[in-house]
Amino acid sequence: MEIDHNAPLHAEKDILIAAPLEKVWSEITQIDQWSMWQPDVTSAKLDGTLATGTKFHWKAKGLNITSTIQLLEPMQRIGWTGKSLGMQAKHIWVFENRQDGTHVKTEESLSGWFPRILKLFDSKFLEKSLQNSLQVLKAHVEGLP
Repeated sequence: MEIDHNAPLHAEKDILIAAPLEKVWSEITQIDQWSMWQPDVTSAKLDGTLATGTKFHWKAKGLNITSTIQLLEPMQRIGWTGKSLGMQAKHIWVFENRQDGTHVKTEESLSGWFPRILKLFDSKFLEKSLQNSLQVLKAHVEGLP
């Protein structure tokens, strides 16, 4: 799975989190818990077990999104596609264990009519969104006991 580099909006960001890989992986993959620590997510529900092909439904920034897990390599990578009104997304997270914590890279592409309009108003929307997501993840995970 790869993001769509020809999509109207696509971005890649990374961060180092001072926490073990297992802890970071757990927070990203416990989809039902996203709304408890991500301010932009108001609900999230995984329809079954965490596996390739499993769907999940969530609401973020006011949008209802249906996603399907397309890539799952435990403790290494997870990726999903998603659909919402006028938009298709591809999102990948990559995790690497390091001596000083966990390196997390996330990349996403948004295609459809909605991202084309969004790009006119804020061409850096997706970059800012990914950076914010990483900062929120970092603060959350580093604050866990």
